[in-house]
Amino acid sequence: MTKAYKFDLSTVETEEGAPAPDRLISGDPRFTTWNFEEADGGIYAGVWQATPGKWRVVYDEWEYFHILEGHSILTEEGGDPVHLKAGDSMIVRPGFTGTWEVIETTRKDYVIRL
Repeated sequence: MTKAYKFDLSTVETEEGAPAPDRLISGDPRFTTWNFEEADGGIYAGVWQATPGKWRVVYDEWEYFHILEGHSILTEEGGDPVHLKAGDSMIVRPGFTGTWEVIETTRKDYVIRL
């Protein structure tokens, strides 16, 4: 097994999705995910893209992400909105609840630890 490799979207099958209906607030957002790595111990890495819309989020895991393109707003319940654009990075901890709103189709790379 290779110990290191370059992310190449053309070599990974995409997964399509959308927010659960009970979490949808507005719009008709659609997700495309390219999962590159699923390691023992619950570590995931890949690229995620979403089209405009707004939904409720609940994080049970740690996530680090870096915005590659687009504009989204992540708002923690009771907190101020955080505008995320290309070049921005963020860590979200387990227990985070709030909303994710995609203003312009957003693409991010991520590492998730369960």
